[in-house]
Amino acid sequence: MTTFDKREDGFVKKFAHDEELKFKASARRNKLLGQWAAEKLGLTGAAVDAYANEVIAADFEEAGDEDVFRKLRKDFDAKGVNQSDHQIRRTMQELMEKAVAQIKSGT
Repeated sequence: MTTFDKREDGFVKKFAHDEELKFKASARRNKLLGQWAAEKLGLTGAAVDAYANEVIAADFEEAGDEDVFRKLRKDFDAKGVNQSDHQIRRTMQELMEKAVAQIKSGT
């Protein structure tokens, strides 16, 4: 294997690792986001976990975070929960930062 091949292999492995971390962080953020939203929606017990799973599943509709945002916006509107678009997006960002920190720390 040439030096170039080794470097290329290293870049491919790093890219794959980074993508896996992004996926894990996004899934964890969505779980935390679902739990946050469930509380706002007045859900308790097993309904919280079920709703968090719905939020995780919503992220597979399309690339990016808009599918998750739309789900929360729709559910909040349906239940009359007073959360602005800005508040939802800010919470999404804060929980992404928390998810990344948890993954980096191994918790």
